Amino acid sequence: MKVNGVKNSPKAPFDPEPFLNAAGVARKTVEFAKKATIFAQGAPAKTVMYIQQGGVKLSVVNGVGKEAVVAMLGPGDFFGEGCLAGQPIRIGLATAVTPATVIVIEKNDMMRLLHANHEFSDGFITYMLARNIRIEADLVDQLFNSTEKRLARALLLLARYGKEDTPQKLLPKISQETLAETIGTTRSRVNLFMNKFKKLGFIKYNGGLEVNSSLLSVVLHD
Repeated sequence: MKVNGVKNSPKAPFDPEPFLNAAGVARKTVEFAKKATIFAQGAPAKTVMYIQQGGVKLSVVNGVGKEAVVAMLGPGDFFGEGCLAGQPIRIGLATAVTPATVIVIEKNDMMRLLHANHEFSDGFITYMLARNIRIEADLVDQLFNSTEKRLARALLLLARYGKEDTPQKLLPKISQETLAETIGTTRSRVNLFMNKFKKLGFIKYNGGLEVNSSLLSVVLHD
């Protein structure tokens, strides 16, 4: 199928951008600085968002201000889709962890696109199912794996190992506080294992964080 002259092969990984660029889809591209709030917890839920570049942290803040990280997302990920299921307000907070470029799509236009284009809706549903599987795996990881394994897995996921596209070996600088919130531990524990990974050659610091595939050995080791 072609959208605005662009062919989206069903055998290729799902690429939503040609569909989002189609005429009649109300959308805008917004640049966010590092640490900028993309949407706040409790804000009206009226749009779906798609990450073109950068990283986004989804988190929830409780009544006393404690933050729990729900997901770390990168290029090719959607977020804010709860509005499609009838959520009137945002149940969490979205923050740019690096400078980020985000496509913002109005809820009604996203609904129309899903209903009108079966190829897009099939790809979007497949994407959401895969993300839910990952969230379930994150929960199992949190409950049963050691801090060291959780950190190694989080770094590999951020580097997109196991994705259909090429792994992103060099990551923008990510704070140890954010990593600690992501895996449910303390900054001191993250610092301990990051130093260990560095000494073993699993990661390097070179203007950013370089993650080597050898880090998989930590995840696979019993």
